[in-house]
Amino acid sequence: MEEILTIATVITPVTSGVIQALKKATGLNKRYIPVTAIIVGAALGAAALFTDVGLGERLWAGGISGLASVGLFELGKIRRQTDDEED
Repeated sequence: MEEILTIATVITPVTSGVIQALKKATGLNKRYIPVTAIIVGAALGAAALFTDVGLGERLWAGGISGLASVGLFELGKIRRQTDDEED
């Protein structure tokens, strides 16, 4: 379990960056962003050959990183909105 969370922690910023690039390049519909993030995260997890864990664990870590990247972005967006309201 620790390996999965460690891999997810490393992959999350990369997943977030890839999702942002996809949104800018393709105009991705907001409805599909979480599903796309999970798929991109799983693909990055599968490609994480720098670990010695199995493919299943890497896919789980990638899926977790996809969900975390969406949550991280939403948290930043909410924070930005509250800062704008205080001004």
